[in-house]
Amino acid sequence: MTTPLNPARLRRALFWALMFAFVAWDLQRSPPIDLWREPPLIAAGSGQASAGGHCSMAK
Repeated sequence: MTTPLNPARLRRALFWALMFAFVAWDLQRSPPIDLWREPPLIAAGSGQASAGGHCSMAK
C-alpha cells in the first residue's frame, strides 16, 4: 500500500535540501576562517579591546 504525498512533509524536505545546498555553496565560496586573526568577541580581563563586536556597540 502506498501513501499519498504529504504537502507539509514535501515542503519540509525541500526546505532542508535547499538549506543544506546553501550552506555547502557558502562554504565553497567563502574564504577559510583564520581563527588567529579574528578579533575577540569578549575581551574581558585580557587587556585587549574587543574589535568587530556587535554593530550597535558604541565607539
